[in-house]
Amino acid sequence: MSGSRPAGDNRTGSPERPLLVGEDELERALRETLSRRVDRPGPLRADPAGAVLRRARRSGRRRALAGLALAGVATVLVTTGMAQLSESGGRGGTPTVVLGDPRGHTPSPLPTASTPRSGPVRAELDLLVGDVLDTSGGERRELTGVGGVERAQRIHDREGWLLTSAATAAGRTLWWVSAAADGAPQVMLAAADAVAVSADGRQVAWRDGPDLVAAGVVAGQLIAPSRVAAPTGVVPVGFSGDDVLVSQPGRVGMSVWRRAMGGMPGAVNPDVRGIYGSRPDGLVVGLVATGPARQPCLALLDPARDLTPTRTGCGPKLAADGLGAVSPDGRWLLANGTGRTAVLVDLADLADAPAAHPAGPLLAGVPAWTRVGAALHVDATGGLVRVRPDRVLAGERPTPSTLDGVSPGQRPVVVADTPAVPDGA
Repeated sequence: MSGSRPAGDNRTGSPERPLLVGEDELERALRETLSRRVDRPGPLRADPAGAVLRRARRSGRRRALAGLALAGVATVLVTTGMAQLSESGGRGGTPTVVLGDPRGHTPSPLPTASTPRSGPVRAELDLLVGDVLDTSGGERRELTGVGGVERAQRIHDREGWLLTSAATAAGRTLWWVSAAADGAPQVMLAAADAVAVSADGRQVAWRDGPDLVAAGVVAGQLIAPSRVAAPTGVVPVGFSGDDVLVSQPGRVGMSVWRRAMGGMPGAVNPDVRGIYGSRPDGLVVGLVATGPARQPCLALLDPARDLTPTRTGCGPKLAADGLGAVSPDGRWLLANGTGRTAVLVDLADLADAPAAHPAGPLLAGVPAWTRVGAALHVDATGGLVRVRPDRVLAGERPTPSTLDGVSPGQRPVVVADTPAVPDGA
């Protein structure tokens, strides 16, 4: 065999034709090859080369789409795995950090997942025990950074909760807790002299230095604030629709601040000593001092006329602590009496001497009514007391029930529900 190779042999050395051929050149070559195999010289009605190319392009697109789908599945699996690893870290995991938050958000621990609540008693309303919120649905949420809560209020449309601390040397704190499972408590107000929350949780009023301030609550934000200067000792104590009920120094007299109209609070009614709540008809249930002896009596007050009494009843002997609440239908008042029991008063019969029915242990905190007409409150021992008007009228004396998980000396807080028709709607 000869050692020489033909000139066209490109198995060694550099090839005479480049191996990198463009897609256009391959297409032209394929068309030339197929056209030579056709017998008749005229143009083809069908395009064999085009059909082959179209099939090739469709196969390529299918392979590309399949590759994208596999990449998407892989991304989901990796993300899920990372999320599971993050959740498995528990309370000792990496803190959640919000990047670029202009408000200077500080890292906080990941919230504990909701778990079913166990125990012999499940309340019809939510309960707050220390920093643990037990919902009426049986879930438990740990509220990191929350403590010393005195009052708790649901927000309309189940958007969350508003929690108000007891008074301290530094003032009061108001927290907002979102209903979202991962919603951590957020401080809305700090060092406030006094805080009042509307029955639907959509409005808040507070004392800020020399001023009274009121604002709406939307998604944990205070919006459209109104501010007015007020004398020392004047504080908000509640709402009647959009109007703020204001107490004078020493709780000697009250007035109405119609903040939607601007200006100062209205004329002071010096006889009003306390407010228990509002009725659906717009009247406010309060405690007034009447007669030469300044006897404390129940009264229905008209906020449109500077809290002028429309009806007064002086039969019940009510304590001066002001603890009490009005039922959603406006029929009943549960409050502390001057004796050793709470009393239930029928507001539909507020004559000269309406009867006060003994209703179990004294209130240690503000009671809360359910929408079906039962009241819940906590007594001095930390037990949960249910008061049902029909049973009280039948002679029953409510007794406290022990709550599971409550430490000795710990006092739960009953969370007030929102009315069926939002206040001010």
